[in-house]
Amino acid sequence: MGRLTSLDVFRGITIAAMILVNMASLAEPNVYPPLLHAEWHGWTPTDLVFPFFLFIIGVAMSFSLSKFTDGNKPKAFVYKHILRRAAILFALGLLLNGFWNKGLWTFDLSTIRIMGVLQRISLAYLFACVAIFNLPRKGQWILAGALLIGYWLAMMYVPVPGYGAGVLTREGNLGAYVDRLIIPQAHLYKGDGFNNLGDPEGLFSTIPAIVSVLAGYFAGQWIRSQPVKSRTSIGLALFGIGCLLIGWVWSWTFPINKKLWTSSYVVFSSGWALLLLAACYQLIEVWRVRRWGKPFEVMGLNAISLFVASVLLIKILVRTKVGFGENAPSTYDWIYQNVFASWAGAVNGSLFFAIVTVLLWLAVAYGMYHRRWLLKI
Repeated sequence: MGRLTSLDVFRGITIAAMILVNMASLAEPNVYPPLLHAEWHGWTPTDLVFPFFLFIIGVAMSFSLSKFTDGNKPKAFVYKHILRRAAILFALGLLLNGFWNKGLWTFDLSTIRIMGVLQRISLAYLFACVAIFNLPRKGQWILAGALLIGYWLAMMYVPVPGYGAGVLTREGNLGAYVDRLIIPQAHLYKGDGFNNLGDPEGLFSTIPAIVSVLAGYFAGQWIRSQPVKSRTSIGLALFGIGCLLIGWVWSWTFPINKKLWTSSYVVFSSGWALLLLAACYQLIEVWRVRRWGKPFEVMGLNAISLFVASVLLIKILVRTKVGFGENAPSTYDWIYQNVFASWAGAVNGSLFFAIVTVLLWLAVAYGMYHRRWLLKI
């Protein structure tokens, strides 16, 4: 099987959703609840976007790495390419963290946040590749299970000095404690109540995120072994339902929590990813109904570029002002209030602003597509 168009569409849906929720959240609390992350335990549709991206990376790896996993051992240059790709992703994450922090292109190395979304993608991708290259199929499954179970047991039963065992607060959980031991507190996440005491994309919680990539890889390997028929979509959907049930049951003892990337969250979000992939696969690969998915396919082909550019735009909108003086509104607030909220209302205005932003990046993606600019790392 060649390029999986349904996967490009799935990736495009995910990046469009990521841009939508990132933009809408700027107007909090004037936002529809499904477009916000869960406060702590629990989940919303927004909490599925990031693990979807990791899952998609895993599915893509099953195709891109097949020449090295189907009986051939990867050579040194392959590892160098993977390490280079991971390093670029990590560096891009640092770029986003430092951009317009205290001034345009002013990087405060004493306080810059080390981890982030792209940094987690970088590390999860790197370690998943190493596991895939060095373990047989059964060993990969055993590793995935061991990482999830080991993370669960560690988070629930290893005591944290000053807090005890099984404390799943922002600062009292084992992951935050380990991150504080490795990363200086000044370089941890400052927002959302973490206050330099933890990080929603911390190092320790990246361990189960590796399994989010491996889950996608397992799904991709299974797709490669199956015919392009409805039974393949049904199989993906059944696996997805099974993951939803396992994740839900597991959440009784280890709550679903994106900011801790709990094991139940990994399994549960992988279940939803399998269901959406099954729907895309059935429509596009089996039934050949493709026209609806073209805009998402175009966005999916340059997903990382669109994500980086969209975050930079958000930072510019938030950091620049319209007018002068301390009370001058940010560019975002001015556009939101005068162009959208003035006629649509506060909540609908934030939604329409986010939708228009997605359409803007769709236009950019089409421009890149027609010029055959596929920016790959």
